[in-house]
Amino acid sequence: MSFDEKDKVSIAQVERRPSAESSLEDGELLALDVRAAAERRLVRILDWRLLPTIVLIFIMNYIDRTAVTAARLKGLEQDLGMSDIQYSVILAVLYASYVPAQIPSNMILNRITRPSYYIPFCVIVWGLTSALTGVSKTYAGMVVARIFVGLPEAAFYPGAIYLLSRWYTRKELAFRSAILYGGLLISNAFGSLMAAGILSRMEGKLGIRAWRWLFYIEGAITVTIGILAAFLLPDYPHNTRWLTPAQRRLAQVRLAEDAGEADEDVSTDSCVLLHSDHTMVLGPCVLNDELILILRAMKGLIMALKDPKVPIFAVMTCSQLLGLGFVNFFPTIAGTLGFSTTVTLLLAAPPWILATIVCCISAWNADRTGERFFHICAPWWGVIIGYIIGVSTFSIGGRYVAMFLMACGYAGFALTAVWVSNAVPRPPAKRAAAIAIVNGFGNLGNLISSFVWKAEWGPDYHQSMYIGIAALGLATVLAVVIRVILINQNKRLEREELANLSGARRERIEDAARLEGITFEEALKRKKGFRYLY
Repeated sequence: MSFDEKDKVSIAQVERRPSAESSLEDGELLALDVRAAAERRLVRILDWRLLPTIVLIFIMNYIDRTAVTAARLKGLEQDLGMSDIQYSVILAVLYASYVPAQIPSNMILNRITRPSYYIPFCVIVWGLTSALTGVSKTYAGMVVARIFVGLPEAAFYPGAIYLLSRWYTRKELAFRSAILYGGLLISNAFGSLMAAGILSRMEGKLGIRAWRWLFYIEGAITVTIGILAAFLLPDYPHNTRWLTPAQRRLAQVRLAEDAGEADEDVSTDSCVLLHSDHTMVLGPCVLNDELILILRAMKGLIMALKDPKVPIFAVMTCSQLLGLGFVNFFPTIAGTLGFSTTVTLLLAAPPWILATIVCCISAWNADRTGERFFHICAPWWGVIIGYIIGVSTFSIGGRYVAMFLMACGYAGFALTAVWVSNAVPRPPAKRAAAIAIVNGFGNLGNLISSFVWKAEWGPDYHQSMYIGIAALGLATVLAVVIRVILINQNKRLEREELANLSGARRERIEDAARLEGITFEEALKRKKGFRYLY
């Protein structure tokens, strides 16, 4: 099939969807004289409705997850009789459920038609579980509560990235994903400020310790946000109820044009036939819808596992999160500066405010340039410099500067899932599985880091910083490998385009070059199809 034919078939896949979009008037926004304005309006609607909702959820996601680190400063360990190693287990056990649940969760999200119900349901469940964490009377109770916080939380971050990738083009995705991840970064600041207020003012209220109030209040806020999210989040471009048929059609077509094919799983991607000799082969769909959806999700998982980029991304993410593992101990690290609990929590906020600003600026530039590697790796190198400062001096000023550099390192992680989405764009089932695999396996780095920042290595934590330097060094090497792979894949795509460039299509480009007074190569570059971003 030629590239022209592929484009026509791809758009046709969007246009043939058996829904309200099939009427004549639903194509009214595709006309050249109105399309640009209509597309800007569509993106603006998403920016004002989808983005704020998931950012707010993400803020509470991380505040709930890391509340235990603030509670530690106000007697959590003493009240429950926990040792240092038991506290590390409390941090790690969340990831024991969070990590394996991400892949099936994203497979479910790709399979269902109403993510606007699924994601809010998970938010409400983890909010309730987080609130109930405050009831824990023993170490075992805290372990159980943390496990059941991790399960529903697994649905959110990879699910949110996948949902964004179903609405935004490649050139729009990095900045929006960074705004989402900015919710995590700013949650560290807000979480510290909120914790400072609760821990300083709620001690002994109604005979309850302040650290228990911390879980009750933050969990209740999360439940409220989850209920509101059910009315605010969109579904997918073909079935979101608060868009007009013409807007839904436009949303589908622009994504199809962005990747050169429809952003839908087609039957040949998903259906498997069983021969009498028990061999499995691809074939036309003759199965019921439920079975097709199951096979589609499983085929996407298999395709993702077979793509060599996906396991490299997964190990790279694990390594970088190990190197960035200080996040779960940030209040403890701030505590080494020697101030009171309230001042310590207040000092922990400014580094994350700067990190949020750096994250958004970096992603904005990544969208404008299409560059990924340096936008991801440069913040890691800043963390390495911060670690070097940390092991070189114990002065308050030097270590506080190091904390700013360390926090800004998360600007690199913010773009990791975006790079995965760019590098594994189609079909959606494969992309959903790839994002979940990378984020799920990558969070093993957080689990491991729970035992890296040990109290016995404090207050300088030199050994922890040496491990962080090595982990970020490995992540950089793996990022280089991915970059080389994508460059080679782009070269192959270019060779394939040139091989298919003949006859009338070549003549049209030559005519356009003569009319515009440019070379054939320059005209060809303007007609260039899909390319991976690196």
